Amino acid sequence: MSEYHTPVLLRESVDGLVTNPDGTYADATFGGGSHSREILSRLGPKGRLFAFDRDSDALANAPDDSRLTLIHNNFRFIHNYMLLECRTKGTEEAGNGEILDGVLADLGVSSHQFDTAARGFSFRYSAALDMRMNAQGGKTAADIVNSYTQQELERILRLFGEVDGARRLAQLIAEARSKAPILTTDDLYSAIRPALPSFAEHKYLAKVYQALRIEVNDEMRSLEKFLQGAAASLKKGGRMVVITYHSLEDRMVKNFIRSGNVDGDIEKDTFGVACTPLKAVNRKPVLPSEEEISANTRARSAKLRIAEKI
Repeated sequence: MSEYHTPVLLRESVDGLVTNPDGTYADATFGGGSHSREILSRLGPKGRLFAFDRDSDALANAPDDSRLTLIHNNFRFIHNYMLLECRTKGTEEAGNGEILDGVLADLGVSSHQFDTAARGFSFRYSAALDMRMNAQGGKTAADIVNSYTQQELERILRLFGEVDGARRLAQLIAEARSKAPILTTDDLYSAIRPALPSFAEHKYLAKVYQALRIEVNDEMRSLEKFLQGAAASLKKGGRMVVITYHSLEDRMVKNFIRSGNVDGDIEKDTFGVACTPLKAVNRKPVLPSEEEISANTRARSAKLRIAEKI
């Protein structure tokens, strides 16, 4: 659904993913289903596609296609599902779950999530501070700003939002909540307003909201588990295609492709050969064209990396 989400680097990502029309693939971030539909258009009758999304709103976007299996869960569990699929089918790979010819992840928040005021993802709307990808449970952004210590708030603002003046910001939040709970986007804005730079208020707020969203949804840990699970689920020669939108994500993906872990520490065997399951297909990330950025400003920070299982 185009109104649900405008896909970024659609052709480039699927071009890099699908190498076998009869293969088995995974779309780890189904969302509006645009990438899944494009993948299905490249597959033959024997092809299969597993798609993951923890947002129940995304489930309504599923096309009627027998080749598609839509899984309502976090993509961090991808390898668990591939292992289960192997054992259910009784395939030769039942011991390791290496059944995928390719896996794609578009790590951006969907346009639907940003534009649905009640979800609390955007400072553009007056709404409850929620920000949960899975709105059925778990802590909200309001829970975080009201229960985390000042030091914990400073840490996530600095680490996940790369916010200038994170200490001052955390102090303002702590002072505001001591008088009344911070429950809405308006409450948060009022609390931190003295620290907002007049020349770049929206950019600064975007970093604050990014930090809270990442913490609410445990995005960095989920990404790490996904990368490990995706690599373990790929066949030899299978492709991993990932679109990132901020430096923290891109650094983790780049490090994992290079070293097999998100920290970038390269381990070598006794022969001095690097122990990494993947090799980069594109040495530099693929970036959206100026035309795509003009049509969709949310594409401006996107980076596409493609790797292949050794």
